[in-house]
Amino acid sequence: MCGRYATTRSSADLSRLFEAFDETEGADTVDYNVAPTDKVPIVRVSADREARVLTAARWGLVPPWATDPRSGSRAPSKPAKSLRALINARAETVATSKVFASAFERRRCLVPADGWYEWTRSPTGKQAFYMNREDLTMGGIWGVKGDLLTFSVITLPARGALAEVHDRMPLLLPPERWSDWLSATPSDDLLTPAGDDYLSTIEIRAVGPAVGDVRNDGPGLIDPIEAGLLFGSVPITLR
Repeated sequence: MCGRYATTRSSADLSRLFEAFDETEGADTVDYNVAPTDKVPIVRVSADREARVLTAARWGLVPPWATDPRSGSRAPSKPAKSLRALINARAETVATSKVFASAFERRRCLVPADGWYEWTRSPTGKQAFYMNREDLTMGGIWGVKGDLLTFSVITLPARGALAEVHDRMPLLLPPERWSDWLSATPSDDLLTPAGDDYLSTIEIRAVGPAVGDVRNDGPGLIDPIEAGLLFGSVPITLR
């Protein structure tokens, strides 16, 4: 986690929601199947404006010392491990990691989303799930390599029913935490998971296999299906 998510609000809607200046120039920001290396909207603080800005960034943080911008999505020697290491930053090590510490200290961002996807094994094969809430926002960090703006999503151990689908989840930030995430002095408090009351309102929805192909897009990807799965005592199929 997190390797795929959905963001379906327009740049105008996002600009109003986050009270951010729109640097995307009204670009299309609707994507039901965001994958690593895709360009998507993030909200950050602009040094020259000293205000929130909505801008497009590529998913997959490129380390400042990298010579190849593709480093944010893969590495020739260990592609799978590198991919996960750069599209996600673990809350447990983000403040001390050589790759992420500088960004966590000075360049944090909000990642608008409607929900994220995870896969788990079932008796009949892999099953995709979509976790969503109307006002979902993930905590992230960003960086610049040349003229390329990139970012990673912070993850932490999953809680509650979400842990029945996957052992990791994104750092979810309710609106009252947005300002601190963007501007406060870095501390462990910033990495505190959302409360149980908030997490209990997230819908866990079984969806079809089409989301597994990055070429697929559209609202049909998040349509619920009856998967008929049960993990422990927690019913995952809620719709």
